[in-house]
Amino acid sequence: MSESGKEKWCSGCKRDLPLPSFAADKNRRDGLQPRCRGCVAAYGAAHYRRRREAQGKPVRERVDVPQGHKECRTCGEVKPHSEWHRNSTATDGLATRCKACKAVQGRAGHLKRHYGMTEAQRDAMISSQPGVCTICLAAPAIHVDHCHKTGKVRGVLCFNCNSAIGKLGDAPDSLRRAVAYLEGNAWKPTLVAPGVYQLPS
Repeated sequence: MSESGKEKWCSGCKRDLPLPSFAADKNRRDGLQPRCRGCVAAYGAAHYRRRREAQGKPVRERVDVPQGHKECRTCGEVKPHSEWHRNSTATDGLATRCKACKAVQGRAGHLKRHYGMTEAQRDAMISSQPGVCTICLAAPAIHVDHCHKTGKVRGVLCFNCNSAIGKLGDAPDSLRRAVAYLEGNAWKPTLVAPGVYQLPS
């Protein structure tokens, strides 16, 4: 401790530094660690690097990140805090992946969970269509369509066509009647009992 009592000698970098530069250590007489925070961090980083290299694992290079920014562990880009979701459990209050990477991984996870397919399989299906909705043959194919009973993927449709067949309950008979109606051949049902209708053959 220096004469002023407001500085302390760091045994690592051999400098007198302000007391806030040292982390607390209740086992020490002065209540502070013998090395400054910078030296402790550097030692920890070196130890981490040696351990990772010994395990044959890749070591991420340390990047100088400006104030108000953070490096994404997935894409490696340094982005402002506005590009991150909040995470109250993290030490810096931010998620480990940027919003863009989280969105990409979220879409991939959604495909796997709901349809049992990868993005590559979906893209191959779109290419085989080729790139357009299989119903209207005009709009881009962006929505995976599947049978709600069997779970089998049928194709990739545009938003309008996908929602249309869904609202008709994926029922082929309803769709056939819709086609007949559009062509001017509406099937008029006959009421045979309360709530019971008979369709023309």
